[in-house]
Amino acid sequence: MRETAYAKINLALHVRARRDDGYHELESLFAFVDAGDELVATAASRDELRVTGEFGGALSDPFGNIVAQALSRLPHGPGWAVTLEKNLPVAAGLGGGSADAGAIFRMVEREFGLPADWQETAIRLGADVPACVASTACIGRGTGTDLEPVDNDLAGSPALLVNPRVPLATGPVFKGWDGEDRGPLDGGTLREMTLNGRNDLEASALSLVPQIADVLAALRQTEAWIVRMSGSGATCFALFDTIAQRDAARQAMPPQWWTLAGALR
Repeated sequence: MRETAYAKINLALHVRARRDDGYHELESLFAFVDAGDELVATAASRDELRVTGEFGGALSDPFGNIVAQALSRLPHGPGWAVTLEKNLPVAAGLGGGSADAGAIFRMVEREFGLPADWQETAIRLGADVPACVASTACIGRGTGTDLEPVDNDLAGSPALLVNPRVPLATGPVFKGWDGEDRGPLDGGTLREMTLNGRNDLEASALSLVPQIADVLAALRQTEAWIVRMSGSGATCFALFDTIAQRDAARQAMPPQWWTLAGALR
């Protein structure tokens, strides 16, 4: 069994309020790129997890990995031997771990079907996991787990992801949010909401990782029609009208930065 864990980006991320439970009230415009981590699973007598890939070394505890946690909570026979090729940077605003878990959910669904309470299981694993199970464009409200469909007029749009290779933990970024509610998502289609949207965590992330400003500046020198930071950073994305524009932009990025070229699903 093979499955891609599609990179998640937040085309817009509006933080509306701090909640009494310590979380934040969000409006997140989820989209997914047609590339990411790769998972291969085979039937085994017990669960096993092997991590490879450029960023595999960043996952030091395989038993604490979200893939192992997802396996332990979903029906899949005696066990699966899973190889996770970690191509996405860790702590990068791309929902990499959540995407990996989402890929496991899709494999289990194909082979065994998902239990009736799978949404609750996904939420317990992480706020981004429910969106990553389908890995299609949607709006996430509440803590990001209340999902609703969106008119996706951006499917197939060439996309470029760029990360300065500086990890950035989510908690401190949310802690640094200034507390100002700048209003809801606005628009009837994905493109409209993206153009009218914003990322309310950008200022906080920039204060922690100033290199994000360099990435944004470099992307704004390209022919992209939108440039923004994804999630809590430090990855930024740019969307283009043509593949040639995207590929030219990728060539223009400093070689020390991580880049991924793809298209929106």
